[in-house]
This record gives sequence, structure tokens and C-alpha cells, in this order.
Amino acid sequence: MKPIHYLLLVVMALTGCQAGNNEKVTIATAANMQFAMEALIKAFEAESGIACQMVVSSSGKLTAQIKGGAPYDIFVAANVKYPKAIHDAGLASAPPKIYAHGALVLWTLDDELSPSLEMLSDPNISHIAIANPKTAPYGLAAMEVLKKNKLAEVLNDKLVFGESISQTNQYILSKSAEMGFTSLSVVKSPRMIGKGKWFFLNEGDYSPIKQAAVIIKRNESENSGAIHFYEYLFTEEAQKILKEYGYQMPR
Repeated sequence: MKPIHYLLLVVMALTGCQAGNNEKVTIATAANMQFAMEALIKAFEAESGIACQMVVSSSGKLTAQIKGGAPYDIFVAANVKYPKAIHDAGLASAPPKIYAHGALVLWTLDDELSPSLEMLSDPNISHIAIANPKTAPYGLAAMEVLKKNKLAEVLNDKLVFGESISQTNQYILSKSAEMGFTSLSVVKSPRMIGKGKWFFLNEGDYSPIKQAAVIIKRNESENSGAIHFYEYLFTEEAQKILKEYGYQMPR
């Protein structure tokens, strides 16, 4: 073999390996999972060498984006309904699988306030942050809590809706809302722990928040990195990380 031909083969081989190593997994992530997903991605990348990036929004908005052709590889949602819609539309490789159960809390950064359902009616509270129940499962759960406790109509004028839990958190963190509903995983995250005060809401007051994930079909080829991350999500190591963020494992 001529030296030039050998050199070309080496270059082609190296290029092929580099492309494989640079395969990136794009994870459409429900807003409640933002901080937990950061920890999961860090651990997964260290173990596998596969790069990941996440796109964070409400589960409903992410569903619309996926149906519109957004180039995501995995959808990690805040309920089963939205991943099921993706599967029913023929856009997922398999039916959704539950990876965790979430929990809802009431959170405030106002030192003068103690979060509770009774406190929401206090005249000192003018704004209560809540995620849009039409697109965010945690917002829907929050509305169920208010209705269960006969507070929905009473507090209607105080409610400030965020597009997702992320925006709801910003309302609470900036004190634009004196109090608000968010996920337990947010207040237990290293970035938020110790900030403000939170109240654990009765899980019997809202439907179980069963969070599911699916691998999204993209073109004809399978993203092996996506399959690897999806499988990792259900490993003992990943479940341990999720528990640290307040999620309960599927029963």
C-alpha cells in the first residue's frame, strides 16, 4: 500500500471515531427536572463519555415542539400523558416508562411568612405563583390542591401563572410572588437548598405525579447515545440521584 493511501485510511478512521465520540444526546426536560437532570447528565457523561445537552420547558410545550419536529432525542416529562401523546403519534420508539414520582410544595422567600394553605388567604399575600395547568403537570396538581381545599375561587385574583415551573420559581425567587407552588426537587436541589421556607403539601390532595420518559424517533437511524442515557435513567445510580432530589421511585 502506498504511504499516501495509508495516510488517507488513518485520517478516515480517526474522523469516524471522532464523529462517534462527538455524538450528542439532546434531552427535552420538564422544568421540575432541571436541577436533577443537571446531576444526572454530569454523572452519565463521566461514566459514558457521551455528551448531553438539555432543553427545559413545560411538558406540554415540549410535546408541541416534538410534534413540530424539534430535534430532541429523549423526552423526560413530568407526567405520563404527554409522553403517551408522543408515542400515540408514532414519534416514540416504545411506550412511556415511569422513572419517578414527584411531589408538590408551597415555597416562599419572604422571611415574614410561613408557607401554608391557610396563609394563602392572608391579605399580606397579593401574588401566588403557579405553573400553567394547561401545559405544566405541577401546575395542574397545584390547581387540584386549591380545588380540594375550596380555595380556587377565593384565590383566583392572586394567582400568577408561569409558563413552566422554571418561570414560577423565578416569580418566587424574585419575590414578585410572595408564595408559590413548585416541585420538591427544586427546593432540595443544591442550588436552592436553604433558600426560603417550604411546606410539603398533602399528596392525597392531588393526583399522583407519575413522571415518564420516551426515546424519540429521529430519521431512520437510532441515536445509540440516546438509548444509553434512557437505560441509564433507570439504573440504581440514577435512581439514587433522583431520590436525593426528593423523587420517589416507581412503586
